[in-house]
Amino acid sequence: STRCLLLLVALSAAPLLCSANRWGSVPQAPADPILGVAVAFKADPDAKKVNLGIGAYRTAEGKPLVLKCVREAEKKICNDMSLDKEYLPMQGLESFLKATSSVILGKDSKALKEERVAVVQTLSGTGALRIAGEFVAKFSDKPPKVYISDPSWGNHHTIFQKCGMETAKYRYISKMMDLDIDGMLADLKAAPKGSVFVLHTIAHNPTGVDPTPEQWKQIADVCAERDAILIFDTAYQGYATGDLEKDAWAVRYFAEERGMELMVTQSYSKNFGLYGERIGALNVACADEETAVKVRSQLNGIVRPMYSNPQLHGARLVAGVLSDERLSAMWQQELTDMSQRIVDMRSALVGSLNRIGCPPPSAKFSSWNHITSQIGMFAFTGLSPQHCDQLTKKHHIYCTRNGRFSMAGVTPSNVDYVANAMKDVITSA
Repeated sequence: STRCLLLLVALSAAPLLCSANRWGSVPQAPADPILGVAVAFKADPDAKKVNLGIGAYRTAEGKPLVLKCVREAEKKICNDMSLDKEYLPMQGLESFLKATSSVILGKDSKALKEERVAVVQTLSGTGALRIAGEFVAKFSDKPPKVYISDPSWGNHHTIFQKCGMETAKYRYISKMMDLDIDGMLADLKAAPKGSVFVLHTIAHNPTGVDPTPEQWKQIADVCAERDAILIFDTAYQGYATGDLEKDAWAVRYFAEERGMELMVTQSYSKNFGLYGERIGALNVACADEETAVKVRSQLNGIVRPMYSNPQLHGARLVAGVLSDERLSAMWQQELTDMSQRIVDMRSALVGSLNRIGCPPPSAKFSSWNHITSQIGMFAFTGLSPQHCDQLTKKHHIYCTRNGRFSMAGVTPSNVDYVANAMKDVITSA
């Protein structure tokens, strides 16, 4: 018994045999192709460096912008001693929800008047897409395939794949940098019935090439014939042309004139400059009010275990601007000013390229006019990955390797530098 006692004492004093490095086999994740550009830019000490990668607005001086309407709304919130910091409901701030659907669907929307739109506040557009994906995957007989434009925003495929759905590409851009409408329609027609079609509402990312109204009508015909689940991704309403109504045309045509059930995501990152507030919404236009009530209950059920409830301050900012006639008018003027600066920089870049005799990036282009015919924050330049690598290596100009430029990063003081760098990498290739 003494030996047993000594053995127990010795065992209790011995260290437990644990893994020396439990997570040592975890591989390094690849850098995000967009956010990684921002990291590399920040680490570059060169004074001439230019960031054309991340999609965030910059002033003509290259500085971040907080909108005046947002500043004023924030002052009102801070001075209102009746406001608290309590949790929001799962669906979000009610005053925000009432306003946001009208922004995209229109104040006279039949779907809104009939109360058949289920809406929840989300963590910007990314969160809205993820909730939409989770909903579709859960309430379909089997998870449908998700069709995404080629090219598209780099996160689209990952979001829907994380929801357990297979993704596929449909043709979108031609070799001449205009819309490949025939290829797009052919690929959508070939998709199985009940597939998910992800469509960019306005200012297609990364190409800046949008369908015309007549082309949208053709797309709607195919969507109806394939009984597709429609997800309109809306990141640039108002920012693209400066006109909120014009930028919402496609969604309103499908929802109002065609009476189609659809999902619409919204982001207030670009058009309100609220990048860090993560404010957005998911709208689901249903067949009737009873269905909309059930759909919203299930959207809340997805939100609860994912992040419980959304962010408060940014939602108050958006609701505060949209509910105030003076601030709303101020916002729309600021949208016009921001979109016009991007248009001006497109013209300035093409003008500089032409003045210095910069040849187009390849023989398939006859000019640089595709940059001015595109719309929104991004220009799909046609530069090759090798061109982009050399822009960074030789000239400290940072962009994604598909040749996408964030035109907000082009300013009056750097536009000639960017143009000369483009000429150098093209002519020395």
